[in-house]
Amino acid sequence: MCGTKIFVYSGGVNVLISWIGHTDLKALAPEVPDRMRKRISDIVRGRMDPPEDGKGPLKTMVEAREFDAIHLLADIPADIAKRFVAWLGVPAKVHKVDVHSPTNYEGIFETASSVLEGILDGPGDMEPHFLLSPGTPTMAAVWVLLGKTKYPGRFWQTWQGRATEEHIPFDISLDVIPKLLRSADGHFQHLAARGPSELQGFEQIVGDSPAIRLAAGRAKKAAVRDVPVLLTGESGTGKEMFARAIHQAGHRRDNPFLAINCAALPKALLESDLFGHVKGAFTGADKVRDGAFRRADGGTLFLDEIGECDLDIQAKLLRVLQPPPGEGPCVREFTKVGGHQVERVDVRVVAATNQSLVERVAGGGFREDLYYRLAVITLKLPALRDRGSDTLMIAERLLDRINADFGKQEPGYGHKKLSSGAKYFIRSHGWPGNVRELYNTLLQAAVMSEGVELTSEDLRAAVPEAVPKNGAGPDLLERPLGEAFDLDSLVDTVHRHYLARAMRQANGVKTRAAELLGLSSYQTLDHRLKTLKVEWEE
Repeated sequence: MCGTKIFVYSGGVNVLISWIGHTDLKALAPEVPDRMRKRISDIVRGRMDPPEDGKGPLKTMVEAREFDAIHLLADIPADIAKRFVAWLGVPAKVHKVDVHSPTNYEGIFETASSVLEGILDGPGDMEPHFLLSPGTPTMAAVWVLLGKTKYPGRFWQTWQGRATEEHIPFDISLDVIPKLLRSADGHFQHLAARGPSELQGFEQIVGDSPAIRLAAGRAKKAAVRDVPVLLTGESGTGKEMFARAIHQAGHRRDNPFLAINCAALPKALLESDLFGHVKGAFTGADKVRDGAFRRADGGTLFLDEIGECDLDIQAKLLRVLQPPPGEGPCVREFTKVGGHQVERVDVRVVAATNQSLVERVAGGGFREDLYYRLAVITLKLPALRDRGSDTLMIAERLLDRINADFGKQEPGYGHKKLSSGAKYFIRSHGWPGNVRELYNTLLQAAVMSEGVELTSEDLRAAVPEAVPKNGAGPDLLERPLGEAFDLDSLVDTVHRHYLARAMRQANGVKTRAAELLGLSSYQTLDHRLKTLKVEWEE
C-alpha cells in the first residue's frame, strides 16, 4: 500500500478536510530555515523529533490519494502555513482559526462547523473526506460528529506511511438520535437544523433552542422561494423580525422591505396605504400617492395583523394576490383608490397574525380563499416559554440595547447588569407577553432601580399584570370564595393549561411531556389528556 495512490471516485467533488497537527509541523521543520524552525518549536511546545517516516499524517494522505480540493485548519502564522502547503506539494487552502483550547469540545465544534459551512454549503455535489489523525482526540471526535450528521462524509487515518479508510459502524442521525428522542420527528428536524446566527439573514434572531432552530430552518427554506408566507404565533414572538429575516435571506434582499400594520389604520386609510390614491379620490387627497404595493416593487411587503382586515379589504387583497394568468407568483395588478389605470408590480407578500385564521374562517370573519392564498407556507413561531435557555440570552441582548440607548441620552449613566437572582427569575417566569413583555420589564427595571445590578425584586416589581387566558390568570389563588366557587373546575383549568403546555413543548411526544410534568409514565399523561379533553397545537 505504501507509496501507491488510491483512486476512489463517487461522482462528486472529493474534498479533503483536516487539521494541521503538531506531527505535521515536526515533519516540516527540517525543511525550513533555523529561525522558522525555532518558531515551529514554540508552537508545538515539545521535542522536535520528526516522525519516523519523515512525512506526517497529511503528507502521507495526499501522497496516497488525490483530491479535487484540500482544506486545512490551523492556528499558525501565515508564512508557516504557506511554507507548509509548498512542502506538501499539492494545492491546498489553509483556514486560519483561533483555537483557544485544543480540548474544548464547544470551541472546536463551533470553529470546525463554521469553516465547513463555508466550504460545503455552496453549489455542487461535494463529498468531504475527514482525516482523523492530525490534532487532538477532541478534534477527531468533532470530525466524526460532523461527518455523521451535518456533513456526511468518509473518514481516513494514517499509520506507518499508509492511509486507511475507517468505516465507523454507526449512524448518529439514524441510530442514536431517534433512540434518544423516541422517534420524535419534530425534534430530529430541529437537531439537524442550524441555529439562527448561522443562517444568512437571520443573524439578528437570538437563541439556539430546538424550537427557534426549527422555526429558523423552516423560514430559511421558505425564503428562497417566491411564495407567500403566513407567520402565526402569540403576540410578541417576533413575527416582524422573522419577516425581515425571510426578506434578507432571499434574492430580494437589495430591494425594499415595507411593513404595514393592518390593525393600526381605519378601512379607508388602509386601502389608500396599500394601493395608493389619485388626486381628489377623497377629502384631503390633494395629490397622487403611491401605496405600499408600488413602493415595495421588487421587494417584500409585510402585512402584520392581517386578521384585522375587514371583508371589503380582504376582497381587494384577494384580487391583488391572484397573479395574472401565465405570470410569476409575485406579479400583482391593482388600481389606486379613485383611479382606473391598472398598475403592475412584482412584490412578495409575507403576512402575520396572532389570531387563528382557521377559526375566523369558520366564524365568517375571514375569507377562506384569501386564507389559502396567504398560507402557501405557514410558520408558527414559538412562545418564549417554550424556548428554554433562549430567554436569558434574549434578556441580555435587550438589556445591552437599553443600556446603549440610555447611555446616549444620559452622560455618566451606569450600565445595568443582571444579578444571579434576576437571571433565575427570567428563566423561571412564564412571560405570557413574550419578548415584548420581557423588554418592557427590563426597561422599567432599568429606569426604576437605584443600583447598577438589577435584582429579582426589581424585575418582579416591573412585570406588567398579565391578562388572564382561558380562566387561568395571575389571580388564580385569589378567586373569591362563596356560592359560585368551584374548586374542581379551577383545578381542572390548571391541569389543562400545563398539560397542553407540556405537549406543545414536547412536540406531541407523550413520553417527553410526562417527564416535563414529573409524571411517572406516559400512560398517566394519556389518561389525563383524554379525561380532561385537552387540545393543543403541535
